[in-house]
Amino acid sequence: MSSQSCPMSFQQIDATIARIGAFFVCCLVLSFFATNSIVLLYILAVDFYIRIYSNKSYSLIYQLSKFIKKIFKLETKLTDSAAKRLAAQFGLLFSLVLIVLAHLELTMALYPIAITLLACASLEFIFEYCIGCKVYYVIKKIYPNFST
Repeated sequence: MSSQSCPMSFQQIDATIARIGAFFVCCLVLSFFATNSIVLLYILAVDFYIRIYSNKSYSLIYQLSKFIKKIFKLETKLTDSAAKRLAAQFGLLFSLVLIVLAHLELTMALYPIAITLLACASLEFIFEYCIGCKVYYVIKKIYPNFST
Protein backbone atom coordinates (compact mmCIF):
# COMPACT_ATOMS: atom_id res chain seq x y z
CA MET A 1 0.00 0.00 0.00
CA SER A 2 1.46 3.35 -1.00
CA SER A 3 1.65 6.35 1.27
CA GLN A 4 -0.83 8.10 -1.02
CA SER A 5 -3.59 5.76 0.08
CA CYS A 6 -3.27 6.99 3.66
CA PRO A 7 -5.90 9.55 4.59
CA MET A 8 -4.61 13.11 4.40
CA SER A 9 -7.75 14.84 5.66
CA PHE A 10 -9.15 11.91 7.68
CA GLN A 11 -12.40 12.28 5.78
CA GLN A 12 -13.34 9.77 3.13
CA ILE A 13 -15.60 9.81 0.07
CA ASP A 14 -16.79 7.08 -2.24
CA ALA A 15 -14.20 6.81 -5.03
CA THR A 16 -16.63 4.74 -7.11
CA ILE A 17 -19.06 7.64 -7.28
CA ALA A 18 -16.20 10.04 -8.08
CA ARG A 19 -15.06 7.74 -10.88
CA ILE A 20 -18.54 7.53 -12.38
CA GLY A 21 -18.77 11.32 -12.03
CA ALA A 22 -15.61 11.61 -14.13
CA PHE A 23 -17.45 9.69 -16.86
CA PHE A 24 -20.20 12.32 -16.85
CA VAL A 25 -17.61 15.10 -16.98
CA CYS A 26 -16.17 13.38 -20.07
CA CYS A 27 -19.66 13.18 -21.57
CA LEU A 28 -20.27 16.90 -21.04
CA VAL A 29 -16.91 17.92 -22.51
CA LEU A 30 -17.40 15.61 -25.52
CA SER A 31 -20.93 16.98 -25.96
CA PHE A 32 -19.48 20.48 -25.96
CA PHE A 33 -17.03 19.42 -28.70
CA ALA A 34 -19.93 18.04 -30.73
CA THR A 35 -22.30 20.99 -30.29
CA ASN A 36 -20.21 24.02 -29.25
CA SER A 37 -23.01 24.76 -26.78
CA ILE A 38 -21.66 26.95 -23.99
CA VAL A 39 -24.62 25.86 -21.87
CA LEU A 40 -22.88 22.51 -21.36
CA LEU A 41 -19.85 24.29 -19.90
CA TYR A 42 -22.12 26.24 -17.55
CA ILE A 43 -23.77 23.00 -16.44
CA LEU A 44 -20.34 21.53 -15.77
CA ALA A 45 -19.12 24.58 -13.83
CA VAL A 46 -22.29 24.83 -11.74
CA ASP A 47 -22.14 21.12 -10.95
CA PHE A 48 -18.48 21.33 -9.86
CA TYR A 49 -19.38 24.36 -7.72
CA ILE A 50 -22.28 22.55 -6.06
CA ARG A 51 -20.17 19.47 -5.33
CA ILE A 52 -17.35 21.57 -3.82
CA TYR A 53 -19.10 24.39 -1.98
CA SER A 54 -22.68 23.27 -1.39
CA ASN A 55 -24.68 20.18 -0.61
CA LYS A 56 -23.50 17.61 -3.16
CA SER A 57 -26.92 15.96 -3.12
CA TYR A 58 -28.05 18.91 -5.31
CA SER A 59 -25.48 17.95 -7.96
CA LEU A 60 -26.89 16.30 -11.07
CA ILE A 61 -23.61 14.46 -11.72
CA TYR A 62 -23.51 13.20 -8.13
CA GLN A 63 -27.11 11.98 -8.31
CA LEU A 64 -26.55 10.27 -11.67
CA SER A 65 -23.36 8.67 -10.34
CA LYS A 66 -25.15 7.34 -7.25
CA PHE A 67 -27.91 5.97 -9.48
CA ILE A 68 -25.45 4.19 -11.81
CA LYS A 69 -23.57 2.75 -8.83
CA LYS A 70 -26.82 1.40 -7.40
CA ILE A 71 -28.11 -0.01 -10.71
CA PHE A 72 -24.85 -1.87 -11.41
CA LYS A 73 -24.39 -2.80 -7.73
CA LEU A 74 -20.83 -1.46 -7.70
CA GLU A 75 -18.85 -1.71 -4.49
CA THR A 76 -18.01 1.26 -2.32
CA LYS A 77 -14.34 2.18 -2.34
CA LEU A 78 -13.32 4.93 0.04
CA THR A 79 -10.61 7.49 -0.69
CA ASP A 80 -9.31 10.71 0.83
CA SER A 81 -11.82 13.51 0.34
CA ALA A 82 -9.32 16.41 0.40
CA ALA A 83 -7.45 15.15 -2.66
CA LYS A 84 -10.69 14.65 -4.62
CA ARG A 85 -11.87 18.08 -3.50
CA LEU A 86 -8.73 19.71 -4.91
CA ALA A 87 -9.22 17.75 -8.14
CA ALA A 88 -12.80 19.07 -8.34
CA GLN A 89 -11.52 22.61 -7.73
CA PHE A 90 -9.21 22.16 -10.72
CA GLY A 91 -12.23 20.94 -12.70
CA LEU A 92 -14.18 24.05 -11.70
CA LEU A 93 -11.27 26.30 -12.66
CA PHE A 94 -10.92 24.59 -16.05
CA SER A 95 -14.68 24.90 -16.62
CA LEU A 96 -14.68 28.62 -15.82
CA VAL A 97 -11.69 29.25 -18.09
CA LEU A 98 -13.46 27.32 -20.86
CA ILE A 99 -16.58 29.45 -20.44
CA VAL A 100 -14.56 32.67 -20.77
CA LEU A 101 -12.62 31.37 -23.77
CA ALA A 102 -15.84 30.18 -25.45
CA HIS A 103 -17.47 33.59 -25.00
CA LEU A 104 -14.35 35.28 -26.38
CA GLU A 105 -14.31 32.76 -29.26
CA LEU A 106 -10.66 31.92 -28.56
CA THR A 107 -10.82 28.40 -29.94
CA MET A 108 -7.04 28.04 -30.27
CA ALA A 109 -6.80 28.31 -26.46
CA LEU A 110 -10.15 26.67 -25.68
CA TYR A 111 -9.54 23.29 -27.31
CA PRO A 112 -6.21 22.47 -25.61
CA ILE A 113 -7.72 23.29 -22.22
CA ALA A 114 -10.87 21.28 -22.95
CA ILE A 115 -8.72 18.36 -24.09
CA THR A 116 -6.70 18.61 -20.87
CA LEU A 117 -9.88 18.48 -18.78
CA LEU A 118 -11.12 15.57 -20.87
CA ALA A 119 -7.80 13.75 -20.45
CA CYS A 120 -7.82 14.21 -16.67
CA ALA A 121 -11.42 13.03 -16.35
CA SER A 122 -10.72 10.11 -18.69
CA LEU A 123 -7.72 9.02 -16.64
CA GLU A 124 -9.90 9.01 -13.53
CA PHE A 125 -12.78 7.18 -15.17
CA ILE A 126 -10.81 4.59 -17.17
CA PHE A 127 -7.73 3.98 -15.03
CA GLU A 128 -8.74 5.39 -11.62
CA TYR A 129 -5.75 7.75 -11.89
CA CYS A 130 -6.45 11.20 -10.47
CA ILE A 131 -4.07 13.94 -11.65
CA GLY A 132 -5.50 16.46 -9.17
CA CYS A 133 -4.96 13.97 -6.36
CA LYS A 134 -1.31 13.52 -7.36
CA VAL A 135 -0.86 17.30 -7.28
CA TYR A 136 -2.48 17.35 -3.84
CA TYR A 137 -0.04 14.79 -2.44
CA VAL A 138 2.95 16.73 -3.83
CA ILE A 139 1.64 19.95 -2.27
CA LYS A 140 1.13 18.17 1.07
CA LYS A 141 4.75 16.98 1.03
CA ILE A 142 6.02 20.50 0.35
CA TYR A 143 3.50 22.31 2.57
CA PRO A 144 2.30 19.87 5.26
CA ASN A 145 -0.23 22.41 6.62
CA PHE A 146 -1.85 22.90 3.21
CA SER A 147 -5.60 22.42 3.43
CA THR A 148 -8.23 22.66 0.77
